[in-house]
Amino acid sequence: MSRSKVDAQPAYVLHSYPFRETSLIVEVFSRDFGRVALLARGARRPRSVMRGVLMAFQPLELGWAGKGEVQTLMKAEWQGGQPLLTGKALFCAYYLNELLMSLLAREDPHERLFSVYAETLRRFSGNLRESDLRNFERALLQELGYGLTLEHDVRGQPIDPDGYYVYEIEHGPVRLAGPGNSALSVMGKTLIDLAHEDFADARSLQEAKQMMRALIAHHTGGKELESRKIFKELHEP
Repeated sequence: MSRSKVDAQPAYVLHSYPFRETSLIVEVFSRDFGRVALLARGARRPRSVMRGVLMAFQPLELGWAGKGEVQTLMKAEWQGGQPLLTGKALFCAYYLNELLMSLLAREDPHERLFSVYAETLRRFSGNLRESDLRNFERALLQELGYGLTLEHDVRGQPIDPDGYYVYEIEHGPVRLAGPGNSALSVMGKTLIDLAHEDFADARSLQEAKQMMRALIAHHTGGKELESRKIFKELHEP
């Protein structure tokens, strides 16, 4: 996609790293253009206006220009309204960013996913719930074309809440005669609850977590995400 100039574009910083002595390469998730790589010239200088603006998890309005894989950041303005994240919420937000960096192709717009991401960060700043993570993971897979079949099995039969299933990747739920023994083995109620974003049942929440983790691992090629690894190390006794 060739463009000369973009202005007033809502975006979030996903990741940044040093470039030469004073600049940054900033990976952003923008509303209308998806994931974009931008060169922020001089952003590492102590007096740079952009230095304190290019923060992760904060709503920004960006302008950039140029063509090619890395374009030039021209303007960055903080939009406010998002409290700074701390503790577990901060790690969960890093997890979201790592998922987007791992799974989103560059310059592939996902306006609905952008809205879900922004809303999830807002929720993280309040009462952090695991259900918010599950809902984001499901929305991400849906946007990427890996939508989950949750209300009927591979034979087209309605999901039985009391039935046992294994979720076959690329196919959907397969009915079992009894409990399965893999991360993709779930009760029918878990599938129904996931479809309706209802995680009041502790078993549904736990099984949904295991299933989504296995599906994410499949689509990321099995690599362990750094955010999850660090969080696990910090919370080990």
